[in-house]
Amino acid sequence: MASLLPLIFMFLWTQRAQMSEPPDLRFMEYLDQDRLVCLSWGFDNHQGNITFELVVNTTGWVGFGFSPNGGMKGSDIVIGGIGPTGNYFADYHATGKSMPVVDKLQSYTLLSLEESDGQTRMSFRRPIQSCDDQDFHIRAQPVKLIYAFGLTDDIGYHRTHRGTKEVNLLNYSPRAAPSNSSDHFSVTVEQITVPAIHTYYHCKIMPLPTFNTKHHIYLVEPDIEHHDLVHHMLLYRCPSYVTEVSDGQCYRGGMGDACFAVVAAWGIGGRAYQLPENTGIPIGGEDHDVLYRLEIHYNNPNKEAGRRDSCIISIGEGKQQILDRIVLPAQPGQHDVGTLTTGVQPGYVDYNIPPKAAHFHTYGVCNTTVFPQHVKPIPDLQVFAVLPHTHLVGREVRAAHYRNGEQIDFIFVEENYNFEMQQAHHLGNVRTIKQGDEIAVECTYSTANRSRVTKMGLATTEEMCLAFLLYYPLIEVTSCVSRPNTTHPLMSTSDWIFNGNSTSDQDEIAGYEEQMKTLPQIQAASDDNFEFSVYENGFIREMMKTPTVTCADNVPPANGSNVLRTSCILSPSGIILLLFWITSI
Repeated sequence: MASLLPLIFMFLWTQRAQMSEPPDLRFMEYLDQDRLVCLSWGFDNHQGNITFELVVNTTGWVGFGFSPNGGMKGSDIVIGGIGPTGNYFADYHATGKSMPVVDKLQSYTLLSLEESDGQTRMSFRRPIQSCDDQDFHIRAQPVKLIYAFGLTDDIGYHRTHRGTKEVNLLNYSPRAAPSNSSDHFSVTVEQITVPAIHTYYHCKIMPLPTFNTKHHIYLVEPDIEHHDLVHHMLLYRCPSYVTEVSDGQCYRGGMGDACFAVVAAWGIGGRAYQLPENTGIPIGGEDHDVLYRLEIHYNNPNKEAGRRDSCIISIGEGKQQILDRIVLPAQPGQHDVGTLTTGVQPGYVDYNIPPKAAHFHTYGVCNTTVFPQHVKPIPDLQVFAVLPHTHLVGREVRAAHYRNGEQIDFIFVEENYNFEMQQAHHLGNVRTIKQGDEIAVECTYSTANRSRVTKMGLATTEEMCLAFLLYYPLIEVTSCVSRPNTTHPLMSTSDWIFNGNSTSDQDEIAGYEEQMKTLPQIQAASDDNFEFSVYENGFIREMMKTPTVTCADNVPPANGSNVLRTSCILSPSGIILLLFWITSI
């Protein structure tokens, strides 16, 4: 029996080593464009712990956290540093735009903290699944990371030393550094006089640089002169029959109104967007002579007169040692990326969102059975990112995926939509859309602070409900949206909502929402040539509840070192009992 002792000691030594060694910090991202804030991280599995190392170019306090929407409110934060009396480090949560509050349970464990060469390096660990309601649960989907730092150790307002970046920590997919190219270009509008009206759309139709062979766009970055004016920018590819350039107000009835194939999109609060490795937006080749339309939505709520603005979208930037603007020739095996617009048909929809509604939902459906009317054969579409879009009263956006009449999953869920932080979300794992599948987009609004109905429309004070799906391989279908048939006999034209009256009766509001949801949906799909197919008998299927995190009864609350221990790790008393049992056999 003594021969078992070396094996037992070897087993215990291995378990001790596994418990004390942190995982390899194999992932790394700069959280800011100036590369002053560097985050590294690693983990063993999705149910265990995750370890971070934050390196910041300061010798003051540093902060890092998780935010539901990119802002302070509701964030889970750690703050640390080295002060005159030694190290300080604590787990906080933010209740608003004020000093965060220290958590009752300290879920983060400090591993090391040091200052050298003008930098602070802080490493710490936390459980991925935290059952503390003051902590953020990390899922295998994009997470909005926030950071801030000070120049001294007096923790206070960060001023401009702050930022946010969305990263999929558990399904991270870094792009390989491109090389062997210096081609780049920018799409520019200059010195636009913004009218003294709340909402103004400006469109410039123009050619892009000529590439005789197909190239791939890898990264799109905006250069915004007046962030308080520009709401969003969209770059569209025009049908081949649009041949005239122009520069002026959008939607005036010209041929340019047919340019709706989305190439690149940017929304307020968004940053540079980089496509995953081995993918790119195609440009040039056979389509080298087509025109493009850059649409800029100006939001001027104070109706200021005489303001002038210039905007630039830098196309094709790639991440090397520094940010260089480049477009690379397409390589064999790389995927052509497209954008499919889904949701509620943009523009005029003849129903309104009632005021005083705590929650009100709109729905748009896309049934892919109509796609063969535009292109054959239809390949499986691999959706890898989603850009949701609503306006001021939007609170949630969900895109559900149906096959054979049953919901199989959500393509995308944004439960904390923030109008000021609009960004494309990488999904981590691709979602496969097969021929015949259905997509339903649900938007949730809160009009509790509004006393008048909110129209569905293009203005900032009106509402939209869209989800731009980024996918490959590229097909000619560019848009698949719907609207409820409000002329259907099921819909009473004398309904209060059409008369512009308001109500605060939540039951009446819920009844109206259900009526709109059960109306037949008129679906319209369009392609590169702005040709439409219409299906008038679509409908909204029941949608699952959003999955929630549940904590197992045998998992103790997160408080640092006692989280998620396995039964293989023995205490000293357990080791003595085990040895006594072995020697007594």
